Amino acid sequence: MARTEWTLRETAPDLRARYFAEGLWTDDTLTTHVVRGLDQNPGLEFRVWSHTRPARYTLADCNRLARGLAAGLAARGVREGDVVAFQMPNCFEAAITFYGAAMLGVVLVPIVHFYGPKEVGYILRESGAKAFLSFDRFGSRDFVADHERAVADAPELELTVFVGQGPGGTVAFDDLVLEGAEFTPVAPDPDAPAVIGYTSGTTADPKGVIHTHRTLNGEMLHMTRMGGGGDRPMLVGAPVGHAIGMQSGLLGPVLRNLPIFLIDQWDPGMVLDALLEVDCTAGSGSTFFLTSLLDHPNCTEAHHRAIRQVGMGGSAVPAAVADRAEALGIKLLRSYGSTEHPSTTGSSFDDPRDQRNHTDGVPLAGVEIRLVDEDGHDVPDGTPGEIWSRGPDLFVGYTNPGLTAIAVSPDGWYASGDIAVRDERGAITITDRKKDIIIRGGENISAAEVEELLQKMPGVSEVAVVAAPDARLGEHACAFVRVIPGATAPTIDEVRDHLTAAGLARQKFPEELRVEDELPRTPSGKIQKFVLRDRLRAEAAG
Repeated sequence: MARTEWTLRETAPDLRARYFAEGLWTDDTLTTHVVRGLDQNPGLEFRVWSHTRPARYTLADCNRLARGLAAGLAARGVREGDVVAFQMPNCFEAAITFYGAAMLGVVLVPIVHFYGPKEVGYILRESGAKAFLSFDRFGSRDFVADHERAVADAPELELTVFVGQGPGGTVAFDDLVLEGAEFTPVAPDPDAPAVIGYTSGTTADPKGVIHTHRTLNGEMLHMTRMGGGGDRPMLVGAPVGHAIGMQSGLLGPVLRNLPIFLIDQWDPGMVLDALLEVDCTAGSGSTFFLTSLLDHPNCTEAHHRAIRQVGMGGSAVPAAVADRAEALGIKLLRSYGSTEHPSTTGSSFDDPRDQRNHTDGVPLAGVEIRLVDEDGHDVPDGTPGEIWSRGPDLFVGYTNPGLTAIAVSPDGWYASGDIAVRDERGAITITDRKKDIIIRGGENISAAEVEELLQKMPGVSEVAVVAAPDARLGEHACAFVRVIPGATAPTIDEVRDHLTAAGLARQKFPEELRVEDELPRTPSGKIQKFVLRDRLRAEAAG
């Protein structure tokens, strides 16, 4: 899908006027927010905890080098409005790329660092990326080895940059950054696209979610009002290539005048040491980030006091986790959102514990919520319904306009695919979802994408991939397989080898394999995935 074919959804004039009147929209842009935050806080620390590439700088260093990166991209022909993608772990270079790209006014496409060449190649091609910045290697991942496969079908890609030793025809990151070059940040149109986040869902390939500077403004307002760590810095382990990590790790701190603390691979012991060393909090995001700290043998009351309060979202939050945190003196709140509508509902730490712990909160500033039945009719409180939402931080469309037409109504309501009930306070609680996704540690896995690849295995007749409960990660993928009569069923190792050869990210691999003689079906023959999910939940419950 060439970017000239993007169709941006227009916000209704009455909503647009209301967002401005209520201060939810301004003429600020991602560029002005980044420039202002870096200029005003030169002495604040930027630090990365890592076993292999620890880093320690200041925001003045970020500012100087980000301007050098913007100048370097401009010198190589990248202009305001061009698409620039990056795939990096949590590191100093990722921050320089994010801030420099914002100063240049490009459309930024963050890619999570664990995506394989299949996903990366699709994103580069579908977004029409002109430039791509990456790492040579990180941990066991060899990005150079994946490079040729990833860029083979990206005809609009003109510039590829590697941190470290890249292949021939690419540019070294250090050579791209024109340190000391004079660069004046651009002034982009606030209604122009600023970021495209790619998310897995009901389609086999990731969906490109377009946010403008203005919709990001709405999200930034929610971030500053709901900061999970209060007025304290947060050590962020969520990948900056994902919306949660990008917002909480790179954008939130410069908005709230806080130092930036990242860790490149989540090591609970290292995080616990950091909490006491620099007086920060940690554990926000999906439940895994918090429970891994509480479960660590070195976790003490001093660490509980350091964590103090956490915001949970991105995956299911079991009541037992909330109760455990509160018993240790850690205030916990849940929130709900998506890449399409990042901050939909939430609570504050001053709200009653029952609301904070056991619901997903109330609509945030400017956000409207409807719960509807299958026919699009509103349901009464206490009755499950699909969440339809709209608000100042709602995306303006997918890169594929056909998907936008399916997901967003003509009057601007986004059909989330998630099911919830609403109580008398207006707080919603997620109970199920219509989307065919697995949320593993806060990351979406498209069941359709995995099924499409497994269907190509020899002897496989049918595949159904569903979410299975996971005490550590919230959910993981379980593949139910029916084989052709007389064929030998694949093993879990053969499944992993097949998906590795297909270039799929390892995080998407099924962690369970069930071979079935028959699968539950509707009268029309469609596989009833909810029956399989219910079976797995019942088994997990004992």
